[in-house]
Amino acid sequence: MTTTETSAVHIRGLSKTFGERTVLDHLDLDVRPGEFVALLGRSGCGKSTLLRILAGLDAEIDGLVTVPRRHAVAFQAPRLMPWKRVWQNVVLGLPGRPDRELAQRYLDEVGLSAKTKVWPKTLSGGEAQRVSLARALVREPDLLLLDEPFGALDALTRVKAQQLVAELWTRHECAVLLVTHDVEEALLLADRVLVMDNGVIAHEVSVDLPRPREVGHPALVGLRTELLGRLGVHA
Repeated sequence: MTTTETSAVHIRGLSKTFGERTVLDHLDLDVRPGEFVALLGRSGCGKSTLLRILAGLDAEIDGLVTVPRRHAVAFQAPRLMPWKRVWQNVVLGLPGRPDRELAQRYLDEVGLSAKTKVWPKTLSGGEAQRVSLARALVREPDLLLLDEPFGALDALTRVKAQQLVAELWTRHECAVLLVTHDVEEALLLADRVLVMDNGVIAHEVSVDLPRPREVGHPALVGLRTELLGRLGVHA
């Protein structure tokens, strides 16, 4: 899978079935280079399936999918190897010999300068998730895929993680596709918010507001109501 000149993600007619169940049904999607897109939808609507396909973890599909050669993914579970130190987890899977200096650079960037040599079991949940982000960014991706990376964090740690992702996106200028259940999170972070339903992109809104954003901004309040309604939640 390779990227087109005008899209970091280009999908046409993407279908995916599990047995007799259709999860993705001729889905179309484009994400521009450098764009931050959030993907919402009810549980089981196919959000994570779509992300796994974009990450190259599921090739049994019908349709056209093109993504950049350099892409990386961070999941809700950090998936750190407990028998490797933090810096080794960051460069895990990179070609050549493990480069501690390279790992240190990206750990510095996510605020974990002092955790280079520790074991993953000594990290808090928020710290482990930041290691996962460093491991994704060390690949210098043109597309960063985030599958509910803050879902298991407490409220305060989640806010800090959201701010960090916003800073990293601004700095690295890669396209981001964030799968989330949190409407406010989507509106605070994304340029565009998509709602999946019945295996397709059923609705989208553009968030044309400067960053950083405040949850109470009148425009965000209106968009939140609109998106919650699309998700079947009515005040």
